[in-house]
Amino acid sequence: MKPRTPLDAQGIDLKLLRLLDALHASQSVTRTAERLGLSQPTISIGLARLRKMLDDPLFVRTPEGMQATPRTQALMPAVRQVLDGMDLLASVTAQFDAGSSERRFRIFMTDASHVTLMPRLFAHVRALAPGVKLEAATLGPDMAQALQSGEADLALGLIPTLDRGFYQQALFDQDWVCLCNADHPRIGEKFHLKHYLAEAHVGIVSGTGAQLLESALQTLGKPRRVQLALPGFLGLPGILSTSDLVATLPRHIGETLAQAAGLRVLPCPVAIEGFNVKQYWHTRYHQDPANRWLRAVCAELFLNKRR
Repeated sequence: MKPRTPLDAQGIDLKLLRLLDALHASQSVTRTAERLGLSQPTISIGLARLRKMLDDPLFVRTPEGMQATPRTQALMPAVRQVLDGMDLLASVTAQFDAGSSERRFRIFMTDASHVTLMPRLFAHVRALAPGVKLEAATLGPDMAQALQSGEADLALGLIPTLDRGFYQQALFDQDWVCLCNADHPRIGEKFHLKHYLAEAHVGIVSGTGAQLLESALQTLGKPRRVQLALPGFLGLPGILSTSDLVATLPRHIGETLAQAAGLRVLPCPVAIEGFNVKQYWHTRYHQDPANRWLRAVCAELFLNKRR
């Protein structure tokens, strides 16, 4: 059996190591090219060089994407150690010139944040750094790996799963409100628990916030009557504007939707646990100048502010 070729530290450069790391994280030549700012043929050429150097396929195409071979999996801890060390050395003197940068930042956020946070963030970034691009990514099980690899830069929201290996900064507190049609036929000046339980509701069934709401209702022991369930906030204004349903949701998105759609904001009569909206980033990028710039922008816009 032919012995494996050892990794030749003199024959492999940092660009190829970063390519290997990005491919391992994204499992896609296309996403790797976008992340590194290179063409797909350049990524393919680099991968071919690595395969020749290491005498291994390194990645195999599958229906789920480019899957790493055992050789690649064995190499990755050493590759990341080298890249972490170089990033640390570079951060000592590196600067991020936002005004001239054309970097793309990828940020995990909820659909509520698309409505409440992204408009202000994009407007601010575009004014300061017109060449910088923003991409909103959906929260999911790949978040931690994407933030660790650098495929994504930041996460915004309430995300308890991002704990070990991550920094976090609380930006603002959230409590809860209810929304309804401004001309609701049965809700007057007072809106107590008995009124809440008597009405039909539209429920947002995904996210950590929804879990807090359901936990509060279970503790109360008096379930609400959910007549319509939605996976997110996208259709909520139109539904409330054309029905007599009631929605329970965090204050920031509630007040934003109410103002945009002419809905009525009611005090929530259920004691639901409040929470912090935070920004999260991986320890690998704690000193990275570009990441620090983005975090500073988010803190300037949202720290202890809802508007």
